[in-house]
Amino acid sequence: MADTPVWFSSSYSNNGGDCVEVAANLVAVDGVVPVRDSKVPSGPVLVVPAGVFSRFVAEVRTGGITG
Repeated sequence: MADTPVWFSSSYSNNGGDCVEVAANLVAVDGVVPVRDSKVPSGPVLVVPAGVFSRFVAEVRTGGITG
């Protein structure tokens, strides 16, 4: 990834830091959404194709994916 990710977490994640961060700024440039653990910012990054990430978020919103 040539561009620098700009990391953010959901406003729903204000639960003590147990969340993921995404860098949505790379969708338009690279077509991907990098994802990382907010507790380990220097750790590994999962790079997900933008369409797959979008479908994942849609399923979470509708309750299709549960923990």
